[in-house]
Amino acid sequence: MDLDGTGAATLILLNPTGGILGGDVLETRVLVGPASHVCLTTPAATRVYRSTGSPAVHRFEARVGEGARLEYLPDHLIPSPGARLRQTTEVTLAAGGALLLVDAGAVGRAARGERWCFDELDLALTVRDERGLLLHERSVLDRLARDGLGAAEGFPYVATFAAIAPSSHGWDALAEQLFCTLSALPAAARYGVGALGRGGVIARLLCPSAPVLDACVRALWTVGRRELFALDPLRLRKL
Repeated sequence: MDLDGTGAATLILLNPTGGILGGDVLETRVLVGPASHVCLTTPAATRVYRSTGSPAVHRFEARVGEGARLEYLPDHLIPSPGARLRQTTEVTLAAGGALLLVDAGAVGRAARGERWCFDELDLALTVRDERGLLLHERSVLDRLARDGLGAAEGFPYVATFAAIAPSSHGWDALAEQLFCTLSALPAAARYGVGALGRGGVIARLLCPSAPVLDACVRALWTVGRRELFALDPLRLRKL
């Protein structure tokens, strides 16, 4: 779908089961052709269900061609008590490629008062170009009781937002703009924003609710889309 008339293709990635079960192996491979523009999202948050055996596995791999743009904005993960998930997200940018990415999750089913009840979350995110790594992070969490800094400071929702385009510049200025954007929101979130060592900017979010998470992500995405692509906000049509 071309939702805004700019020629960018918007696709919703749908898992027919409505969640991820123990033993599932889901693989998504994306090739964004040269000078093209693709926005990928999901219809809703992804539930990760209890597993008494093998963990669920989710692998997302994208290759972004020369001068191409990828926006990867999946809704957040929600791990049920006893859930086990191993997830990898890998993006490779060719020369002139650009990426807007969100990686978000809950620490449990917050509406039911369940936090840190999953058995295993092994989450890895890697972005690279022809020169090497641009962003790499990994967290391996279990159901060990946590508080303070080791437990998202008590917040039930966490997220990472990244805007990466190695051929662009002015990342310190964009980081300041993103920080000011979050500061102007009425939401009671906590956040930090900074430039990467090379080619991008990253924001971290701790949010008290899913609506606050959504508002913060949309605000960051709006600024990133405008500054990197000179495009207005995209209104995703989700049920």
